[in-house]
Amino acid sequence: MNFMEKLDRAVRRNGSLVCVGLDPAMNKLPECLRRRPDAIYEFNRRLVDATKDLVCAYKPQAAYYAGQDCDEALKSTVKYIKANAPEIPVILDVKRGDIGSTAEWYAKEAFERYGADAVTVNPYMGYDAVKPFLEYTDKGVIILCRTSNPHSGDLQNLVADGKPLYVHVAELVRDKWNGGGNAALVVGATYPEELRELRRLCPELPFLVPGVGAQGGDVEKVVKFGCRADGTGIIVNSSRGIIYASGGEDFAEAAAAAAGKLRDEINACR
Repeated sequence: MNFMEKLDRAVRRNGSLVCVGLDPAMNKLPECLRRRPDAIYEFNRRLVDATKDLVCAYKPQAAYYAGQDCDEALKSTVKYIKANAPEIPVILDVKRGDIGSTAEWYAKEAFERYGADAVTVNPYMGYDAVKPFLEYTDKGVIILCRTSNPHSGDLQNLVADGKPLYVHVAELVRDKWNGGGNAALVVGATYPEELRELRRLCPELPFLVPGVGAQGGDVEKVVKFGCRADGTGIIVNSSRGIIYASGGEDFAEAAAAAAGKLRDEINACR
């Protein structure tokens, strides 16, 4: 089963467009876990157990693990999801983008070392930086397009040949880079008008949509402007708003409640 098929089944099985970002920072973990040598893995494990019937994907951000010398916790987390929530795809958020020979190793790292179902990549260096990922046709390749961060427009809004750069990226992915049918776009919830424009330009491509929750994106607009005609096509990511819903021993239960609330809010708008 390829990534797109797995994602579609998870969406339908759980009735959910919610993706939980597994971005654990040691200083934000519940006090009851911090002294454990496996604190980050245990945090993730309990979150997965509590939310696996409420989500369509998990998205660990690799920097949180590399920066805390916890690569093994990332590997163990992905392995745990595959064993205990095998129907839920894992998107490894790494935003890689480098020359082709280096990108080949980054693709190998994401898909073979960590076992991710999909990966985020940066298209700034062009097709040769993206191609090694796309060649894993059973895996998803989610390409940065119009990102949710406040200064994304410094480059993404620059106009070339009468169109902003993010539109050029979307059209490249739609027309030239998606030969394997495994490409998607990152489009932030914090820019709803651009989201609407990109859905018009790319009626079938899936969108990973960060920026709801802590970043303040509007759920109703995300659903209205981002969904495909069939009411799917968006993967709505929330990290801090779910995983830190409580700082106490009930953190997993609180995360489940937050994920369920977001799922229901999205579904009410579909």
